[in-house]
Formats: sequence, structure tokens, C-alpha cells
Amino acid sequence: MEITILSAQGLKNTSFTLFSSRIRPFVTITTYPPATTSGDKHCHVYRTRVDDRGGVNPTWGDKFHVPTDCNAFFANRYACIYLQLYTKTLISGQTLLGWCQIPVNDIGFPPAGSVRNLSYRLRARDGSRGHGVVNLAIKLEPVVPETSLDACHVIGIPLICQNRLGVNCEEESRLRNEREVSPTYGLNLTNR
Repeated sequence: MEITILSAQGLKNTSFTLFSSRIRPFVTITTYPPATTSGDKHCHVYRTRVDDRGGVNPTWGDKFHVPTDCNAFFANRYACIYLQLYTKTLISGQTLLGWCQIPVNDIGFPPAGSVRNLSYRLRARDGSRGHGVVNLAIKLEPVVPETSLDACHVIGIPLICQNRLGVNCEEESRLRNEREVSPTYGLNLTNR
């Protein structure tokens, strides 16, 4: 799954300090339940860069490729993407501006490769209505089964298929007239 954190609007700095009143926002995202594709059951946290110029209306455009077991993730009705928006501060390091959960039902089952644009109102630390909206885009990437990559190694086109495809028909006609091909290769071209 590819998640793009696009922007946020209407943010409000909830922790005013004497040293800095400007907002330097960044976003972290995690999935719940954590992706266990590698056997590791710990949550991986993805983080955008800090937007030093956007202030209360930051833009990022940062993309993250989040590994998910699509069958398990979309089958779990409690699965979600957990998004937290922080501001970077000098003293405490970071202060939470708001958070939201993107339920799996909101993502749905769009066709692979299509993009779903979503916007969510941020919640305050206690879960009450916060200040601001965050915009993101989610794209499900096509799943390529691992076995299909290793199962079939094709080098060239079999002779019997070439005739059916109209490839090298002159060469095949010459071979029919000159020699007999063994039946073990799928052709019995006996001169009669």
C-alpha cells in the first residue's frame, strides 16, 4: 500500500512557548495491526519531513510504501492507519497537535493502481474535536505472487507454438521436408 501525506489545513498551535510560536509540523503513521510480513510484530513508524515554511497550512507530498498483508489487513474490521500530527519544538522535541484513525472500511477495495484521496479532521489529545484537517492519498499496489516469479522460466517460443503464431513458418516448412523430428518434442513431422 502506498500512502502519500499531502497536506494539512487550519492547524492551531496548542502549546505556546516564549521561544517560538510558529508551527513546524510533521506527521507519523503506523498501521494497526502491525504488518507481520517479515515475522516482526512491532509497529513500524513512518515519518514525514518537518515543514518549516507551511505554518498552519503545511504541505508534504511524502510517499510511504507500507507493507500489508492485504487479506489479513482488510479482513480485520478493527484494522486502521493511525496518523499523528506533531510540531517540532526546541525544548520538548515534539508536541502533539492532533491525531486521527483511518479505518480499513474507508480505504475500501479500490482497483490496484487507483488512488483514493481522503481527508480527516484531527482530534485533540483527549479525543475531542481538534483543530485542522489532514489530506492524504492511498493507492493499493498490485500484488505479485512470489511463486509466479520463480515457477516459470521461459526462454524462446516452442517450435509447435511458432507455427501457430505464424513465426518462422518458412523455417518450419524447410525442417519438415529435410528431417523427422522426434515425437518426444511434441512434433511428428514424418515425410510421407
